[in-house]
Amino acid sequence: MQHIKLTIDKAFGFISEQAVAGYKAQVAEANATLHNGTGKGNDFLGWLNLPTSIDDAHLTDIENTAKILRENCEVVVVIGIGGSYLGAKAVIDALSNSFDWLQTERKSPVVVYAGQNIGEDYLYELQQLLKNKKFGIISISKSGTTTEPALAFRLLKTQLEEQQGKEAAQKLIVAVTDKSRGALRTLATQEGYKTYVIEDNIGGRYSVLSPVGLLPIAVAGFDVRQLVAGAVYMEGLCGTTTAFEENPAAIYAATRNELYKSGKKIEILVNFHPKLHYVSEWWKQLYGESEGKDNLGIYPSSVDFTTDLHSMGQWIQQGERTIFETVISIQETNHTTVFPHDAANMDGLNFLAGKRVDEVNKMAELGTMLAHVDGGVPNLKVELPKLNEYYLGELIYFFEKACGISGYVLGVNPFDQPGVEAYKKNMFALLDKPGYEAESKAIKARI
Repeated sequence: MQHIKLTIDKAFGFISEQAVAGYKAQVAEANATLHNGTGKGNDFLGWLNLPTSIDDAHLTDIENTAKILRENCEVVVVIGIGGSYLGAKAVIDALSNSFDWLQTERKSPVVVYAGQNIGEDYLYELQQLLKNKKFGIISISKSGTTTEPALAFRLLKTQLEEQQGKEAAQKLIVAVTDKSRGALRTLATQEGYKTYVIEDNIGGRYSVLSPVGLLPIAVAGFDVRQLVAGAVYMEGLCGTTTAFEENPAAIYAATRNELYKSGKKIEILVNFHPKLHYVSEWWKQLYGESEGKDNLGIYPSSVDFTTDLHSMGQWIQQGERTIFETVISIQETNHTTVFPHDAANMDGLNFLAGKRVDEVNKMAELGTMLAHVDGGVPNLKVELPKLNEYYLGELIYFFEKACGISGYVLGVNPFDQPGVEAYKKNMFALLDKPGYEAESKAIKARI
């Protein structure tokens, strides 16, 4: 069976193969520190062996809950922010028909999202969409008090109860939350909602293989068993007993840290498949929150090619040389489209007649990588044999494990995010939240 593959040869010439190999002991120590639980943030390592800890009973329970929502809902709203929705959306978007929202005959409910912003128009339009619709809610929050999801949940819970009646609504709300404490846990217990636990030792951005991601993905109709199976394989491959030369997470962590050391401060995650847009959004949170602290860290960015070659391509080719790219490449497409011959050939494209569209895309991919390397941009490549649940499971765990190793090599705690709280304190002070009286007075004196 094929598996995802990392290649770094197009980074050489900017950094040396010997320099990357020189990280062998350092990344082995970082990997061991993760597994020994002796490093910074060691109370958030529940993701590390999560794939192999998932048993059949747990997956069956998730599938059964998903079945209830699938059979009783036209729309399911996933409420969460950051890691509480990005992982699920990344997988669902990657596997869904690109025009799924236009399908009239459906086997699965439409999955939409709320609580990831505070857009009044967005929430109004969502509520209008849900009028006279059979909908359910998956509310994802450890505390139940994070502003964005809590606000959305109150609005949508009220609407669901008004449309369905309280008793019926209770059967269509699932809470993914803390085991024993927090506002959402208390409410779920009072109302009798079906619940799943976000373990204390799993942070949001590492939670996609927990019920946080698995339940919405199952509701959307995808095979969570295959997703987990792919992650199980990658968990084994990226373990402490695998040699550096065969461990893709170790090699990726070493290469990006050496590039950072050489002055490459920005990593651009590139895809040539439009369904991977939210994989990039999930990856940006994973690496941005994990490494961006103590005035350190590679800035994670992303582009969708070939689309963004006609916007960001110029800057990438000839802008400031502080960047490198990591390309996610899909070896085999799920469908075949052959370019036709045209007798008039007004567009001059008959040289492509008989070729698959993906062949054109692959040559655009290779040509872009070569052009960017020539322009001073190192390129790494992560190749998936196909876009399916199994290989996405591999990809998710690969990026998670590499992120943990890379953070320790960088010298930061990859499992906290203290900077996220700064905007919240200001927002609460400006809104005169009880308990923020002193902060309210101080911040209003500044404006």
